[in-house]
Amino acid sequence: MNVFSTPRTVPRTVSAETVALEAVLERTVAAVRTAGELLRERHDVAARPGDLGEVVRAIDANDAAVSALIQQPLLDARPGSRWVEDELGGGLLPDGEWWVVDTAEGNINHVQGMGEWGVTATLVRDNAPVLTVVHLPLTGDTYTAVQGAGAHLNGERLRSSAKTDLRAALVGTGQAKPGEDEQALRRMGASVTAMLLNALVVRVSVPATMQLIHVASGRMDAFWQFSDVRSGLLPGALLVSEAGGSVTDTRGEPWSLAARDFLASAPGLHTHVVDILSDLA
Repeated sequence: MNVFSTPRTVPRTVSAETVALEAVLERTVAAVRTAGELLRERHDVAARPGDLGEVVRAIDANDAAVSALIQQPLLDARPGSRWVEDELGGGLLPDGEWWVVDTAEGNINHVQGMGEWGVTATLVRDNAPVLTVVHLPLTGDTYTAVQGAGAHLNGERLRSSAKTDLRAALVGTGQAKPGEDEQALRRMGASVTAMLLNALVVRVSVPATMQLIHVASGRMDAFWQFSDVRSGLLPGALLVSEAGGSVTDTRGEPWSLAARDFLASAPGLHTHVVDILSDLA
């Protein structure tokens, strides 16, 4: 099942299922905010880990602490749902409902004393995201989306960018995880060069969600990634789609968890971005 296409319009009819998901959303927001507060308490702006071992231990400690707090409330919020254990996993899931959660999205930023991190939780049904929450504890901002009911920031409706000229666009990409395949990294480098020649400004940063919330909000105009890490793409995919943006793979085909890469953009820029990225396949 795939809910994404390009361009996409948001349905106006509120179904009984949407009403049910809105109730789940309330509990999800509460759970994610509680987890985010714990992560905020663990944040130290003066943190300067000295070596790889220290970095990995800090990352693992964050994941363990937040997972212990958030997992059961989310499973209780949707009886019968299951929990995806591998945050960095990709590809299709078995049918049914699954929680795909990043307990510390941007964990590396958190443990390095930086500010671009948060907590995300996405309910996936038969491989399509139907509900997502992204909470940024340092600002208190909460991004939410329910399939068919739009995307919101602190309750205010989000709209993707209306730009049509790539020369005026702020676009971005980034590494999905440590130890990426060399071919994917070289393709990413080539894409940055290609976009530097065509767009106004190119950002290269992590995590993906922190760029995708900007695409959903219209503050950025496109984001792409040559990866299939579920937890980094699902929240933004639903937010951008519900904000009226285009979500596909880099060749312009509808995106799903079976895709090997990802593109989210303003509808008016989508064709041009696809033309550039598809040449790199």
